[in-house]
Amino acid sequence: MKRIWIPSCLSLFLFVSSGLARSTGYDSAVRVKVLLKSNKAENGQPIRYLKTKNPEITVLDVVLPPGTETGWHFHPVPVYAYVLSGTLEVKMAEGKPRRFKAGDVIIEPLNTPHDGLNTGETPAHLIVFYTGEAGKPYVIRLSGPLPGKKRK
Repeated sequence: MKRIWIPSCLSLFLFVSSGLARSTGYDSAVRVKVLLKSNKAENGQPIRYLKTKNPEITVLDVVLPPGTETGWHFHPVPVYAYVLSGTLEVKMAEGKPRRFKAGDVIIEPLNTPHDGLNTGETPAHLIVFYTGEAGKPYVIRLSGPLPGKKRK
């Protein structure tokens, strides 16, 4: 029985593996790895898509030298980022800071004030995808006290 079971098990594995390669839409020689699959942003907010007649995608190559920060801001559009190298700490107006390193994927929450800070000793390098609307901003910078925060 073992002689029948092992080849059968191997056949099943090869069948399932080839089905997975085809299900991605790529040739079986193309390597595919899911980096993140989620229905929530980093703060637990459900993912929402922008509804517009004028969609526009902007992709930025962002580098933060050690010790620099983005400054407090928020995004009125869905934003996704991939950390190529370095580390980035993201502070939210509400909630705990999150730390991201090379290979991490970030799903940024909509309309939520946050600040990105490179706390490492090497540049933090990210590719950032903004799924917005033509002619409208994808980053809103904040000045003064954060919403809900009192000045000291």
